[in-house]
Amino acid sequence: MAMNVLRNPQPTNLVVWGFSCSITTKGELIMDNNIKPILKWAGGKTQMIPQIIVNLPSDLDKYTTYIEPFIGGGAVFFYMVQKEYFDSYIINDINEKLVNLYIVLRDNYSELLTKLELLKNEYLSLESLEEKEKYYYNIRTLYNENNTDLVNMAGWIIFLNKTCFNGLYRENLKGNFNVPFGKHNAPSFYDEQNLQNISTLLNRKNDEGEFIVKILSGTFEALEKYIDDKSFVYLDPPYRPVTKGGFNSYNKSSFNDDMQVNLKEFFARLDKKSAKLMLSNSDPKILDTEDNFFDNLYASFCINRVSAKRMINRDGKGRGSISELLITNYTVSQKDILVS
Repeated sequence: MAMNVLRNPQPTNLVVWGFSCSITTKGELIMDNNIKPILKWAGGKTQMIPQIIVNLPSDLDKYTTYIEPFIGGGAVFFYMVQKEYFDSYIINDINEKLVNLYIVLRDNYSELLTKLELLKNEYLSLESLEEKEKYYYNIRTLYNENNTDLVNMAGWIIFLNKTCFNGLYRENLKGNFNVPFGKHNAPSFYDEQNLQNISTLLNRKNDEGEFIVKILSGTFEALEKYIDDKSFVYLDPPYRPVTKGGFNSYNKSSFNDDMQVNLKEFFARLDKKSAKLMLSNSDPKILDTEDNFFDNLYASFCINRVSAKRMINRDGKGRGSISELLITNYTVSQKDILVS
């Protein structure tokens, strides 16, 4: 059952299962979070962190490893890791260029910052929007040539994300980034303090001298060997479209209904291993109230419908709060929420 802790009309400071937060006078639950995702990412979870936190299992402290097979922009991961709630973390994505960004942030932070400063200065020195457009497409071409310089690739993915249309990351079937120029005259390219904070987090090590965050690139199925009864797994796959012509494929590996079924089977296998699981996805009933795809697929698990804000849409008028799904292999009742 979905939970609601947003009933207090007065500003209130709370601790929900060890996570600091506050309730505004409008009843909005705000999580204290000093680190933000680097990239604007379709389906990003920054706005949904409050709902995710209050839907965590009440015995979360029994789980030592956090695993996220579809890292994307990493909003939930960044929140978890900065709170040091788990002993170790595994993040993964099939998009190798995205994963490279996180590796470079860990291993080559200074070089990446130098690259970003160069890109920023070159772009802002161009006087006309036409010149900036040409510069954008030159960088996009270089990025799609899969340059072997990993620092360049990391810098370019940030640059393209900040200057492309609507902050959308999308690849064609050849694996080439194909989002057009966003006509930004002076965008905010990066937050140096935020990048430094992320680099510091990714460089944390345990007593054995190993990184507490393992960074992988591969299919979600490849992570099964890392998951056991001490794992909390958050799955945030490419969403099933809920608008006609909507985007749900952001890389060359199309995530269709067959893949959604494969993911459910993966979910079921992890459930048998006694891992705690949470999965996000779109609510198809937004478009068709008779569409029971996920209700049928995850009928043996707990399906919660929560409100989420979505900022990436071809039509700006189509942005706003919509219903999304949080699917778990455990139940959470109102009495399970520990608030102090």
